[in-house]
Amino acid sequence: MTEVWLGLGSNLGDRESTIARAVALASQFLTDVKTSGLWESKARYVEDQPDFLNAVVKGRTELEPELLLDAVQSIEKELGRDRASVGPKGPRSIDLDILLYGDRIIVSDRLVVPHPGMRERKFVLLPLVRLDPGLVDPVSRKPFASFLSELPPQGIYPCRSTRYHGPYP
Repeated sequence: MTEVWLGLGSNLGDRESTIARAVALASQFLTDVKTSGLWESKARYVEDQPDFLNAVVKGRTELEPELLLDAVQSIEKELGRDRASVGPKGPRSIDLDILLYGDRIIVSDRLVVPHPGMRERKFVLLPLVRLDPGLVDPVSRKPFASFLSELPPQGIYPCRSTRYHGPYP
């Protein structure tokens, strides 16, 4: 069994329900599942689209990396993601990324792990570090918390924090 970390994001439809359904479906091939809280974030890269809800899931799997990729892409398809009709950074019902696969470094035509964008994205790092503050990047051997502390504010908010009106990281 290998410990894996998945990033989840949704900005179309009932985002919270879609993420919950994705986690439930992932539980078919993950054990010992732990899920972060939900975080709301402005869209990055392609900004003219609805805000995202994001979460991180930690679990253990027997699937090899490419089979895990097939499994998460199957969940995306089941929950309405159509990769052919929208560009890679466009609006989507669900996005599942393999962030970490144990401490392995994987580079193939289909998969790069650790996820190449995770160190620059607070919507990934905040929930990741909340689940495991001491988690270390297998490439640099730096704690992910140190990457988080180096990033500028990106407009990431914990969900259901209606009383919070100040700037947030």
